[in-house]
Amino acid sequence: MATPPVAAGGNFEAPPPPPMQPPGTDMTGICFRDQLWLNTYPLDRNLVFDYFALSPFYDWTCNNEQLRMRSIHPLDLSQLSKMTGMEYMLSEVMEPHLFVIRKQKRDSAEKVTPMLAYYILDGSIYQAPQLCNVFAARVGRALYYISKAFTTAASKLEKIGYVDTENESETVEPKGGKEAINIKEVKRVDHILASLQRKNLFCS
Repeated sequence: MATPPVAAGGNFEAPPPPPMQPPGTDMTGICFRDQLWLNTYPLDRNLVFDYFALSPFYDWTCNNEQLRMRSIHPLDLSQLSKMTGMEYMLSEVMEPHLFVIRKQKRDSAEKVTPMLAYYILDGSIYQAPQLCNVFAARVGRALYYISKAFTTAASKLEKIGYVDTENESETVEPKGGKEAINIKEVKRVDHILASLQRKNLFCS
């Protein structure tokens, strides 16, 4: 079975590395796929790392690259555990459709700190978003819908208030006419009572 060229020994030369991204660069919007490679080699647990190394996600200063230069399989844990620094590990495998590669920092044989995760889905490579970014995105989406709901509710309440105001003005107008008549009657009664009171004063 044919195997892809590697950087170690022989007449093969290592392909030029893709441009390195600055530290902290968000690469979750990038998708890498090399259809020519996929048409030439099988995508399995033995060759998946060679395929991943073609992508812009690959850090050529990692310990795995040092193993490749020494013609050692880059995922050999017995060798990686003896080294310190950045490395990649194959954490999940569902051949041939899904592979999950974890980037981690190794401080000792027992101590590693996970950094990032990448997944290869049917030959396409993606960077998995970090949990904090997923949480922030979902909170932002929830706040958007909450704000939209409040805006919709406020607009409906304004319409209801406008209709109520119109209804009140319509009902007040006829009442206003009745109240005008009542006021006249009240004034007439007051005038009569005042006249009677004056008469009583004069009689007394």
